[in-house]
Amino acid sequence: MTVILVTNDDGVHSPGIIALFRAMKEIGDAYLVAPDRERSAVSHALTMHRPLKVEEIREHVYAVNGTPTDCVAIGVNKVLPERPTLIVSGINKGGNVGDDITYSGTVSAAIEGTIMGIPSFAMSIVGTKNFHFDTASYYSSEIARYILEKSLPYDTLLNVNLPNVHKDKIKGIKFTRQGKRVYDNAIQETYDPRGEKHFWIGGGIPYWEHGEDTDIQAVQQGYVSITPIHLDLTNYNALEFLRKSWTFNMREAKR
Repeated sequence: MTVILVTNDDGVHSPGIIALFRAMKEIGDAYLVAPDRERSAVSHALTMHRPLKVEEIREHVYAVNGTPTDCVAIGVNKVLPERPTLIVSGINKGGNVGDDITYSGTVSAAIEGTIMGIPSFAMSIVGTKNFHFDTASYYSSEIARYILEKSLPYDTLLNVNLPNVHKDKIKGIKFTRQGKRVYDNAIQETYDPRGEKHFWIGGGIPYWEHGEDTDIQAVQQGYVSITPIHLDLTNYNALEFLRKSWTFNMREAKR
């Protein structure tokens, strides 16, 4: 039996996760375990300061009052009847490209699955409204079937982003590297009724690093971007450089 865990960071009632859940039910015994509300940009946070509650909404659908990472941890260890064969996170309403990966709860759910040794991928639509979840569902199914047949390299998940267009307008698939995306003026000042200043993080103007093999460029050109993400964050070139160039006198350091 192929058991599939479906989660996200937009919340259990998001149309994206409902579309994904339906697509995964065509492939295996799918379970939906997701946050009870939107938890965007929580990254790889685990809830450790309070207990978590799991509510069964309907058959195979569960809401957790925690983060996407909580959902994977609880789903795998406490909710599902057996260890899942695959974890799929999404369909996210908005892209997770470039440096967004480090903030994304959607991608972090797939990271948690990968840490557990379960093949995982995240699916996001690069857009702002009128999302083509049918397009994302189609490619989610294709990718899921490939992973179930071929698996994934060790310690690696797939971060998938696609343009917000009808399936017929997708030009194809490109295997890409993580690009660079930063935001200008992303912190806004606001005032409460008493005139006290507050700060609101979000928005701003995004700037991209352009390159033919980046995730951002592929989506802008009309392709589905598939980026393999490796959990080992070690910069091996820097490691070798430091080993050769850094001299540190322990005797001097103790003085």
